[in-house]
Amino acid sequence: MIDGVDLGGRRVIVTGGASGIGVETARALAAAGAEVTVAVRNPAAAEPLVREVAAAPGPGSVRAAAIDLADLSSVAAFVREWQGPLDVLVANAGVMALPERRITAEGWELQLATNHLGHFALALGLHGRLRAAGSARVVVVSSGAHRGAAFDFDDPHFARRPYDRWAAYAQSKTADVLFAMGARRWLADGITANALNPGWISTNLQRHVDDATMRALGAMDDEGNIIEQPYYKTPLQGAATSVLLAASPLVDGVTGRYFEDNQEARTVADGDGEQAGGVAPHALDPHAADRLWEYAAGTVGR
Repeated sequence: MIDGVDLGGRRVIVTGGASGIGVETARALAAAGAEVTVAVRNPAAAEPLVREVAAAPGPGSVRAAAIDLADLSSVAAFVREWQGPLDVLVANAGVMALPERRITAEGWELQLATNHLGHFALALGLHGRLRAAGSARVVVVSSGAHRGAAFDFDDPHFARRPYDRWAAYAQSKTADVLFAMGARRWLADGITANALNPGWISTNLQRHVDDATMRALGAMDDEGNIIEQPYYKTPLQGAATSVLLAASPLVDGVTGRYFEDNQEARTVADGDGEQAGGVAPHALDPHAADRLWEYAAGTVGR
């Protein structure tokens, strides 16, 4: 995706960059010369990558820093400690399909808190640093699961409606796409933002999915072995679109779009199967994007 691209002097943050597609994204950007900060709840988990990149030839580097996206005080502390311009923010960390409704100290449903609100607070807090870079990018890792649910402005945290782990996940991923659309207001500051679907990949993201569900999805056999489907990608392949949006000159000036398989995705009807690909109309609604931006700004600003 970035063969021949020199990222020397560029500063990058990758949340959740210690495993899965996050570690592959961080590794690729560092190999191109970037100074990468892996922002994770447990910085020790990123130490193998830190040592690997330090031992490799070239100017790229990786360091680890602590952040808990579900904790506003942790996000604020990370923002306070960041010094100087920021060229790229990759909002990669995520949680999926929590079996029971869990609420953060702020009163947020945990999937929405981690996948969207925490990243929104981080981007908002770092806006001045992104602007200072002169030409910065925000890359938001969404999912094809967004097609399963629009954003419910009446009850986003499942306070009144029955909690459904997949609906909660889908809603949070719709919010990710709407965030990228809403960030068009930052284009005058030299900041672009785009969302992406990395595809079907076996990573730690599935850690909350029980074996019965995995078998129902055809992803596990009776002995508990993972069955790799033909449409599954490796974490390295899954990171390709993140890397494209983070660093390729092919998307200079592009903002508010949704990509998959290294291309801008087509719009599909709500309810189409996830394997078919594409982006749902409810995630491209500019009114919903502006409404969500106002909601998220008010929520994280409390």
